[in-house]
Amino acid sequence: MHASLVTEAGYTIFASDTPPGMTRTLGTSVTISISGDETELLRSYWAGLTAGAQVEVPLEVQMWGDEYGSFTDRYGIPWMVNITVS
Repeated sequence: MHASLVTEAGYTIFASDTPPGMTRTLGTSVTISISGDETELLRSYWAGLTAGAQVEVPLEVQMWGDEYGSFTDRYGIPWMVNITVS
């Protein structure tokens, strides 16, 4: 299942559960993704949300041109942040 929410600030929040065939860990079956082109706002969210988190991919420019990073927050919820280059 997937869900999306376009915020008044212009960025989008996506959520998805674990697809069939992938390992599901109780309590972490949802991934949250934030994406948009509000660079400073999304970087500030990254900074706040990664406090006490385990960063898997640092927030930096990727081969497709956007800034992207992923982490698991202190509560065990996986997150992805993608800042679109305009």
